[in-house]
Amino acid sequence: MCINGRDGCGKGREPFLSCCSSFKSDGGGFHLISVHPDELRFPFELKKESFCDLKVVNNTEHHVAFKVKTSAPMKFFVRPNMGVIKAQDSCIIRVNLRGQRKYPPNMECKDKFLLQSTIVPPNSDFDELPKYTFTEGIGRTIEECKFRVVYIYPGAVHLQNSLQRLKEERDSAVKQTQILQEELDILKRQRSRKGDQGFFFTFGISGLDKDSDLGGRPS
Repeated sequence: MCINGRDGCGKGREPFLSCCSSFKSDGGGFHLISVHPDELRFPFELKKESFCDLKVVNNTEHHVAFKVKTSAPMKFFVRPNMGVIKAQDSCIIRVNLRGQRKYPPNMECKDKFLLQSTIVPPNSDFDELPKYTFTEGIGRTIEECKFRVVYIYPGAVHLQNSLQRLKEERDSAVKQTQILQEELDILKRQRSRKGDQGFFFTFGISGLDKDSDLGGRPS
C-alpha cells in the first residue's frame, strides 16, 4: 500500500527527453520500482473526464518514496502524486484527464509524465522528508520513469474489451478441447489393453481345446 500519500496535480514542468516510457537509473538492470502499464491510455470524449491507473510496485527491501510530475498540470489530476511505498508493497496512482473542449490534432498528445523514486529511511513520513529528497546527491540516487500519453476513441475501448473476452473464451475452449482429447486418449488405451487381454484369453482356450481333442483320439 501507499503510505503518507498526497493528492494533487503534478507541478513540475521539467523538460522530457523521450516521448516513450523509459527508466533512467544508475542501478544497472535493477529498478527500485516496476510500473504497469508502460503508457497512459485515456478514452477521449469531449467534455468528459477519463482516468488511467498506474500500479507501482516496490521491488526492494527498503521504503521507497515517489513523486509524479507532468508537463500539463492544469490538464491532469494525479492522486496521490507523491508518497512512500513500503518494502515489497505496491501503490495505485490514478491519473485523471479533465474534460477537454476540442479534439487534439490527429488525436495525438504531446503531454508527458515523469515518475521519480528513491530509497528513504524505514518508517519515513513523507511530510517530514527533506526537500532535497528527489535531488541527486552523494549517496543518493534518483530513478526516473517517463511515460507518454495516448488518446483512444471510446469505441476502440469497447472493441478491445470485446476482443479480450473473445480471446479468453477461445483460450478456455482450446483448454477444454485439450482436456477432452487427453481423456479420449486414455479411454482408447484402456480399451486397447482390454482387447489384447481378451485375445490372449481366447487364444488360450482354443489351444486347450485342440490339446484335448488330440489327447482324446485313440492311438
